[in-house]
Amino acid sequence: MSHSPDVSASRQHIRQHIRQVRRALTPHQQQSSAHEAAKRFLSWSPAASAQHIGLFLSVDGELDTRPLIERLWAMNRSVYLPVLHPFSTGGLIMVRYEPDTELVVNRLRIPEPRLDVRQILPLQHLDILVTPLVAFDSTGQRLGMGGGFYDRTLQNWREHGFIPVGYAHDCQHVEALPTERWDIPLPTIVTPSKLWAW
Repeated sequence: MSHSPDVSASRQHIRQHIRQVRRALTPHQQQSSAHEAAKRFLSWSPAASAQHIGLFLSVDGELDTRPLIERLWAMNRSVYLPVLHPFSTGGLIMVRYEPDTELVVNRLRIPEPRLDVRQILPLQHLDILVTPLVAFDSTGQRLGMGGGFYDRTLQNWREHGFIPVGYAHDCQHVEALPTERWDIPLPTIVTPSKLWAW
């Protein structure tokens, strides 16, 4: 994939800056943001009827998904987490996550459920996929960590029939992101103070 060195450098700079800003949030800010965002997500109309929801476990100062996961469990919704595909490089598999699911740390140092084929959900059965991001802009463009895992998973979201939604702190919004041709914009992003929709 050819891409402009300027765009790559610019994206890397934004990544570093936003990750620093995000990590500087106090535990209290993190906690109150997580509860506000969970409330906002659950008041979003597609979430009202969604039964199968893909989520992620927060690392590195990401908006904490734990309060949302716990509320979904309490509502008897099924929660799934991404697991790195064992033989398709750059692919993600969605695996059921329950309170007693055993987690293992993957090669990216992110906790994921231990792979159990009985707990895999094909993407076309997912209702909503909540995606992490480092930064997003006013057009719904998303900047991830650079591994392309979510770009690949989001590529055919309309055909699969699920709705992707970004989940981020307000401080992760930037006016405009430099984009690459493989970037997939998100139709909705939830932050603690706002629901962005395009």
